[in-house]
Amino acid sequence: MNQNKTALITGSSRGIGKAIALRLAKQGYNIVINYARSKGAALQTAEEIEALGVKALVVKANVGKPEKIKDMFTEIDETFGRLDIFVNNAASGVLRPLMELEESHWDWTMDINSKALLFCAQEAAKRMEKNGGGTIVSISSLGSIRVLENYTTVGVSKAALESLTRYLAVELASKNIVVNAVSGGAVDTEALKHFPNREELLADARRMTPAGRMVDMEDMVDAVEFLVSDQASMIRGQTIIVDGGRSLLM
Repeated sequence: MNQNKTALITGSSRGIGKAIALRLAKQGYNIVINYARSKGAALQTAEEIEALGVKALVVKANVGKPEKIKDMFTEIDETFGRLDIFVNNAASGVLRPLMELEESHWDWTMDINSKALLFCAQEAAKRMEKNGGGTIVSISSLGSIRVLENYTTVGVSKAALESLTRYLAVELASKNIVVNAVSGGAVDTEALKHFPNREELLADARRMTPAGRMVDMEDMVDAVEFLVSDQASMIRGQTIIVDGGRSLLM
């Protein structure tokens, strides 16, 4: 058991973030649940986590704003006094054709999906260094390396996230902090409901995934669980693609 070790998962009131939070709670980590809007869902998640015998802290924070990030880490310090794992999962984005994008759409998406990783990682690293190291894992998607319809802002922000993962991995290595990312194929979560071409994406994933089935949330969680474990300590700055082979086909 990871007595008193603490994990922060941003955007963890639902979806993949929640599934990661529950998996790490089962391993004995105290959990920091971060959310931006869905307070009810965050409190429900906290209840499920505490039922597993660990502590949960619920923090509302828009991670696109560095001052809110600082406040969140102050709360973590006051409640747990340490941080061992940071999973950068919170994501947002404007799904529109490229010619319809406005500056506010770009800024909003880049702030939450890319800038948040840098400023959360800085704060996380300060805490992790005090306890001899830690792990950072970000959640990315195939739109970072492939062109998906209406996905410009998100795809570009995820490409930035994957690049930043490499820089963080090298610069934080001396502090014994391991940094990687997990990129998933289409997973049928709450977030996918916002895609205008959702049905098309799901049909493609079902039909074209060589593994013979779609990726599900547990597949993503398994990869995160591996990357935060000691077995993955020599994997640094990588983006592990969990897509059942979909991206290998033209």
